[in-house]
Amino acid sequence: MSSDLTADVVVAGAGMAGVTFALALASGGLRPVLVDPVVFDDQIAPDFDGRASAIAFSSFRQWGVVGAGGWLEPHAQRIEQILVTDGRAPGAAAGGVSPFFLRFDSAEIADRVAGEPLGYMLENRHIRAGLAKAVAAAGIEVLAPARVEAVETAGPAARVRLADGRVLAAPLVVGAEGRGSTVRRDAGINTIGWGYGQAGVVATVKLERGHRGVAHEYFLPGGPFAILPLTEDRASLVWTEKSAQGEALRRARPEVFEAHLRRRFGPFLGKVEVLGPRFVYPLSLLLAERLSAHRVALLGDAAHGIHPIAGQGLNLGLKDAAALAEVLVDAARLGEDIGSEAVLERYARWRRFDNVMLAAATDVFTRLFSNDDRLLRLARGLGMAAVNRIGPARRFFMQEAGGAVGDLPRLLRGEAL
Repeated sequence: MSSDLTADVVVAGAGMAGVTFALALASGGLRPVLVDPVVFDDQIAPDFDGRASAIAFSSFRQWGVVGAGGWLEPHAQRIEQILVTDGRAPGAAAGGVSPFFLRFDSAEIADRVAGEPLGYMLENRHIRAGLAKAVAAAGIEVLAPARVEAVETAGPAARVRLADGRVLAAPLVVGAEGRGSTVRRDAGINTIGWGYGQAGVVATVKLERGHRGVAHEYFLPGGPFAILPLTEDRASLVWTEKSAQGEALRRARPEVFEAHLRRRFGPFLGKVEVLGPRFVYPLSLLLAERLSAHRVALLGDAAHGIHPIAGQGLNLGLKDAAALAEVLVDAARLGEDIGSEAVLERYARWRRFDNVMLAAATDVFTRLFSNDDRLLRLARGLGMAAVNRIGPARRFFMQEAGGAVGDLPRLLRGEAL
């Protein structure tokens, strides 16, 4: 088969992790091509993805280095505090503050992270739009709409066949196209995972009282209920319920949905007004058994999909992007074959432990907190209270959540490749 295009890396999937990876490669002198079945204009429509994402401050550093920070900063809401509480029905805040809670405050670690907040909240549509502008400014080629139909890696280069018949050739193809990854399938990489019997209900609301950059997370019997600050005194709600209740909320009339929301919300931020549509997503865990194969690497949701209880799903993918880009750029400068198993194993070894441990931790937290067992409630309450009283532990968890712990890729340290 002849090839219509040759690049250093074919990136299947132009979602947030895939585009960040392409920008990182371009910043290091490699030439990627992005392939996605959805054009950028559709991805930034408000009804395409109603979610917002919690972005670790280290992930935000990466966007600054690869040229996207200027477009993203106007839409970023600083998270100055996080308040975690073990709540009970009927409402997250209606019954008052639990005696067991955990408070994180960015002021405690300001001297260690140069005044950065605990993280940032950005709406996904603004992230996609900012990254699209950075891609255009970097001159990265994007084939969209275009769907990857098959990947062949038996020869000296990976060959990617698109649904329209075109064939792309490159030393490496990277699967970043989500949980149903064609690249992962054709590389023969299996997955493990399971559903949680839960759904994530997502909505954006306008608050009567200012949130002051405080994020709230309440652990309720049906799952966590998070109130996450956005710009202009709005908030993103991530409301986890059992699947049947989630489906009922999807179908509920607006006035019924808002009545349920008020019961969950409580009065502490005043009246809330739902803005735009609501979204309901099934929640599950998925983990690829390997991160690489011959001339293939995986990142983002193609490699791992986790429960949103810790708000770290996208950050895992952005860390993958930074690590893989660093490995490839360094290998290319040494004259190595960037698609070789020896090079790709460096990436897999770097990211494997972090991905598995965070997936396992979120799975344990989900099972521990999504119930109303009296003894478990007492145990987790005492645990939160203990961490809240131990300054070094509290500060460690804040830096961990910000992605500033461990063997960080250079981009997450704010350094160019």
